[in-house]
Amino acid sequence: MILWGPAGTGKTTMARILATSAGYTTETLSAVSSGVKDVREAIERARQRLGERGERTVLFIDEVHRFNKSQQDLLLPVTESGEIVLIGATTENPFFEVNAALMSRTSLWRLHPLSDENLATLIERGAQLREVTIGDSVVKAVAGSADGDARSALTTLDTAIIFAKADKRFDISLEDVANARDGRLFHQSQDSHYDQVSAFIKSIRGSDPDAALFWMAALLESGETPRFIARRLVIAASEDIGLADPSALLLAEACARAIEFIGLPECRLTLAHATLALALAPKSNSVTTGLAAAVSAVQEGGAIVVPEHLRDSHYAGAKTIGAGTQYLYPHDFPHHWVSQRYLPDGLTQGAIFQPGFEGREGLTVEQWRQRCEQNGDAS
Repeated sequence: MILWGPAGTGKTTMARILATSAGYTTETLSAVSSGVKDVREAIERARQRLGERGERTVLFIDEVHRFNKSQQDLLLPVTESGEIVLIGATTENPFFEVNAALMSRTSLWRLHPLSDENLATLIERGAQLREVTIGDSVVKAVAGSADGDARSALTTLDTAIIFAKADKRFDISLEDVANARDGRLFHQSQDSHYDQVSAFIKSIRGSDPDAALFWMAALLESGETPRFIARRLVIAASEDIGLADPSALLLAEACARAIEFIGLPECRLTLAHATLALALAPKSNSVTTGLAAAVSAVQEGGAIVVPEHLRDSHYAGAKTIGAGTQYLYPHDFPHHWVSQRYLPDGLTQGAIFQPGFEGREGLTVEQWRQRCEQNGDAS
């Protein structure tokens, strides 16, 4: 199986629990530091256990997306034969980073960031094991600073305990947590926190750079992680800017990647750069409304029948039943476009996508309208 999820969501822990529960031996490799030789040696040890003692082996590979094609190919025959049980963990989309052949031999399980309630349980158990006392407000502060990352939550707790024990105390205070977070802490309630997030997004949508930058700074100062803010920027780039400036998504995505290897405090500049760019960008919500209309049309339209000229014609016998025979190849026509119907029956062109008129989107609206008219579906 492939376990896909962000850091601190329990991928390694889940793999260990599964192997232990099944009574299997675990071989652990990190794709960051392991090579072909390490993979071969782990597979050979698994074969020896299976042949000599009948013991099965789980080969757990952390960050499996870091393996190159030849390294991943090594896993194919032994995974298929059952000589090992492969469990790979990745923070990246495996459909892009893991070989299709390997994906076909595994099941994919997606892990999500832990909720604050889950983190609270983890923190309370951690405090009990470490024989310290921790109040509800401190639990909420640690959980709120972790951004769904269990490892981050426990690291914050352990660091806070160090500050408390330096004062010969076994009760953890908010000040200890603030010290553990480099002075940053959620002083406000959860409601206030999400109100600030809402104000941040609405300021970008409203094209107010002053307010957008203010709320971004407020979130950082209250202890919000750069990763959380960057995710909101990526969402806003499609939700509120969209086709008015398609490059906004590229900028937001670049920001999200940059903060991963810059870190605080310098990554605040990257966040400010992206925040200001998105606040000043032209706005359009045609992506949001178009998606909603498309989903509604799919859900309410009953059985979806693909028009015959759009059907796949690459298999034997396709042409005998008329599949794809009337399709017009756009590249054979001037300007690489020809009038033909792409929507299923019952839908008219322009019923789903409603373009805006700002920025780059506005430059293409007239051309789109003209094509609607040539198709006989002008809206």
